[in-house]
Amino acid sequence: MAEEKMRQEQDVNQLIKVRREKLANLQAEGNDPFVITKYDVSHHSQDIKDNFEALEGQDVTVAGRMMQKRVMGKASFCNIQDLKGNIQSYVARDEIGVEEYKAFKKMDIGDIIGIEGRVFKTKTGEISIHATKIVLLSKSLQILPEKFHGLTNTDMRYRQRYVDLIMNQEVKDTFIKRSKIISAIRKYLDGQGFMEVETPMLVSNAGGAAARPFETHFNALDEDLKLRISLELYLKRLIVGGLERVYEIGRVFRNEGLDTRHNPEFTLMELYQAYTDYHGMMDLTENLYRYVAQEVLGTTKIVYNGIEMDLGKPFERITMVDAVKKYSGVDFNEINTLEEARAVAKEHHVEFEERHSKGEILNLFFEEFVEDHLLQPTFVMDHPIEISPLTKKKPENPDYVERFEFFMNGWEMANAYSELNDPIDQRERFKAQEEQLAQGNEEANTTDEDFLNALEIGMPPTGGIGFGIDRMCMLLTDSAAIRDVLLFPTMKSLDK
Repeated sequence: MAEEKMRQEQDVNQLIKVRREKLANLQAEGNDPFVITKYDVSHHSQDIKDNFEALEGQDVTVAGRMMQKRVMGKASFCNIQDLKGNIQSYVARDEIGVEEYKAFKKMDIGDIIGIEGRVFKTKTGEISIHATKIVLLSKSLQILPEKFHGLTNTDMRYRQRYVDLIMNQEVKDTFIKRSKIISAIRKYLDGQGFMEVETPMLVSNAGGAAARPFETHFNALDEDLKLRISLELYLKRLIVGGLERVYEIGRVFRNEGLDTRHNPEFTLMELYQAYTDYHGMMDLTENLYRYVAQEVLGTTKIVYNGIEMDLGKPFERITMVDAVKKYSGVDFNEINTLEEARAVAKEHHVEFEERHSKGEILNLFFEEFVEDHLLQPTFVMDHPIEISPLTKKKPENPDYVERFEFFMNGWEMANAYSELNDPIDQRERFKAQEEQLAQGNEEANTTDEDFLNALEIGMPPTGGIGFGIDRMCMLLTDSAAIRDVLLFPTMKSLDK
């Protein structure tokens, strides 16, 4: 096995050497492809196929990467791949000239070429271009894998995404679809009167979520800073400032582990709307998801990993207490003390720490017994106050807050609140978070005095929500892992 691998590496190295020699010869002859600065493209491959009747017999220019070549004496065929697909070209010596045909025969798979010629259909019915001129636009000095999709080393696909995109059309389709998803989100929100904004990534206080931040040092001011873990606190400042509907789509950073649904930097969207509450956010979420699915996929029914989810039906709405009761049989409405909560946790083999409150134990039950069952679109409402430091209390039951998490496929897809706008209450919540931090909870928030000052200026009743864009893209593209929807996912250095 080792000998075979060594032989293959030697063969590849020899081929690479030949390519470099070809480039050197071209440069010596004054035909360096790298000095070409532009090439006028009239059509993409799929455009020609879609409009064949109008274009038949017409001259076109296309450009792309040569993926196949069959030389047959005085005539040859090649296939080039561009943004929208691929198209065949018929290349005849008598048409392009003797010297040009010799140059074409020396071109390699992977080279980027421009083709000028007439649109026609071969005897077998394949729409093609009868080349009248071929230009080498860039020389490929590496060897493309023969069957990249079949590699068991998916790690290399993520590290060399540029090769993955060349060899796998479905990968390219996924990222084109991701772009359309984000575009559709913007289109919907802009139509609802929301304003897109940008807020700082480097912050002195990384609040707004339960997560451990990355830390860095700003030399110019000799200050330690953090990369943001959420978008929340700055967007709320804008609500205070009178921008009644704002949203941001941007990268956030959390110093946590890697798995199929987590990457340390990921795309989050948060939006805030004055004069509404978490029920308004539920309506917005339902309408947004339906709109995006219809716009991008042409249907409100999506299939992920063989499971059909219908976004066209009303989304289920259930409280966290009722969900835990439904799937575990434990009714937290009947549990009045921390001791009772600990006892029922031990009885149901739910692990907890001494610092955990009754509300936190309820959340542990939810994670243990409920999440995996929430396959269809579901809003889980009314969380315990202890795990919701930025949320308004329920007036009729102050142990719980006006919050929901949106679930599909057993995943949390969004998190929303009736936002806390009482600065005195908010200060007390920050104080409780500081105590948790002192007890060893590295994900607890710290007090943000400027944010408290903004609340004291006065923030109207506000609904807010955060969407995980990457998970949304996973569901709408039927992608198994978050790395499949991140163009360049975080990878361990090969030097380590």
